[in-house]
Amino acid sequence: MVLYPMAMVLTIWIVYWLEIQWDADFARWGVLPRTTIGLRGIFFSPFIHGDGLHLLHNSLPLLVLSIALFYFYDAISFKVLIYGALLTGFLTWIIGRESYHIGASGVIYMLFGFLSLKGLISKHFRLLALSFFVVFTYGSLVWYIAPIEHKISWEGHLSGLVTGMLFAFLFKRKIAEKPKYQWEDPKYVPEENDEFMKCFDMHGNFTPTSDRIAFENAAKEKLEDEEKQKLISSTLNQPIRLIYHHTSSKNKTTNLKRRY
Repeated sequence: MVLYPMAMVLTIWIVYWLEIQWDADFARWGVLPRTTIGLRGIFFSPFIHGDGLHLLHNSLPLLVLSIALFYFYDAISFKVLIYGALLTGFLTWIIGRESYHIGASGVIYMLFGFLSLKGLISKHFRLLALSFFVVFTYGSLVWYIAPIEHKISWEGHLSGLVTGMLFAFLFKRKIAEKPKYQWEDPKYVPEENDEFMKCFDMHGNFTPTSDRIAFENAAKEKLEDEEKQKLISSTLNQPIRLIYHHTSSKNKTTNLKRRY
């Protein structure tokens, strides 16, 4: 679950290193809205970054959010990541300005939107905790879906956020469900299904069941047997005292006469 996120981050760093080594400009492989050639950016733009600072700012959020995705939503992680990245790029191609849009920030916003909303929808305590963590840690990302700075592709951010939230509603299968307790079942009757409630009558009086009484009696008998065994074993282990009384023959004759 950690291998794939690390591989993604390593890939974008390798692409940036190749760009420097070859003294090339990969920006033309980004999303160029509403042009045929710009469609290729849907596939390549997440791996391309403008400079080292842009790459550094995207690396840590991409690693953390993708690890959270693969850990908590392992069954659908690849679908969310691949389909989400493609749809984010396509929406950016539709609504973006006439400029090259590059960077993994759209994917980051897609992951942010999905993870922050999915836990609230599922109502599972672990996923809900994850949603709060994502919101409190990366909640400031929301400011950059507005056109604050002309160099920032707010269209890509907005596309990613909308895609992630949309996927949070669409992906319902293979998601951890909220645990359902026995007493939440509409057919659950406490007096019949709960062993503790069976010990009380309709007036609230404590009336142990026959099974419970039999169990308690068996436990008492077992305890008594154990105590008896302990007593017998302790008696056998003690030394036996033999007491001899000497009686003279004269006294024996006298006693015999008295008996007759």
